Amino acid sequence: MDHNHHNHNGTEKSDEKLCCAPKHKKRDWLLLLSTAIIVVSYMISLLHISALPPEFATFNESIVSLINKMWWGILLGIFFVGFMDRIPQDLILTALGKGGSFSGLLRATAGGVLLDLCSHGILLVGMKLYQRGASLGQVMAFLIASPWNSISLTLILLALIGLKWTIAFMLFSIVIALISGVIFDTLVKKGVLPSNPNTKDVAECFRFWPSLKTTIRNGNYTPMSIFLTIKDGLLGSTMILRWIFFGTVLAALLQTFISTDNFQTFFGPTIGGLGLTLLIATIVEVCSEGSVPVAADLLTRAAAPGNAFAFLMTGVATDYTEILSLKETTQSWKISLFLPLITVPQVILIAMIINGL
Repeated sequence: MDHNHHNHNGTEKSDEKLCCAPKHKKRDWLLLLSTAIIVVSYMISLLHISALPPEFATFNESIVSLINKMWWGILLGIFFVGFMDRIPQDLILTALGKGGSFSGLLRATAGGVLLDLCSHGILLVGMKLYQRGASLGQVMAFLIASPWNSISLTLILLALIGLKWTIAFMLFSIVIALISGVIFDTLVKKGVLPSNPNTKDVAECFRFWPSLKTTIRNGNYTPMSIFLTIKDGLLGSTMILRWIFFGTVLAALLQTFISTDNFQTFFGPTIGGLGLTLLIATIVEVCSEGSVPVAADLLTRAAAPGNAFAFLMTGVATDYTEILSLKETTQSWKISLFLPLITVPQVILIAMIINGL
């Protein structure tokens, strides 16, 4: 991990310009308030304070439960953000293949499927890829393919819904990721969406494997270097942590005031059930860890496999954490709102086919 990483043709400057969302070091009240609520909930849980009104107790339990499921994904995401800062940009771009090409989209989709992070960890890495010059289509394919396709979540899904549905869901999500990636890259070429200002062409003579070996050989692996990597990752992740923590508080509020039984009654394999599933998946900020058990319930208890697929996918496509993070990173509302616009119709179509509607 090389500290001298501030020389990638000025990309660091554009990185800073993109990620320092709160200008003039303004206090980030949303982050501070959400963090404070989470810390207080943890203190109550650790001190076993039980004399609480029932709603308050449920709210606390929901916060603690959500963070317990997400913490490792968030920490890995923070580390990857710091780590990617130390990898030469040419290396990242060569690994991803040519931006705007189908092979580049395939590689980005494969990267999303293989990276074992939850949706929030993936979001941190995806935003960093954009800042390091990946094409918009590659970033979208990476984000859409990844959240519940991680190895650990696939194993959980396998246990809950069986091999047939797990493979079907994985393949369908990869198809949507690739189609969406192609559409995004086409829209950038046609000038409908802004291109990535961080993109740069890799030198013709650049070779991936020799360069990777050199980077690994010359890396600095002292405890101080690892500490600095994590510190950089934390600084680079604050704008997304703000939305993750805010989303956690919001999800806990919804879990407190809307009982699970109530909304499972309405989720049969009908157009109405699918519509309601999409609505809930949009409103409820569920990390991929949290969405898998709910999706399994939709498949087994509501007998609506299409709804289960829609719940898993729509959580990503309409997730406001994702939309707001995209807006902060790309500086474009248009790009972030095109995410649901392009993906949701595909999700609905596939969900209806699976439900046999």
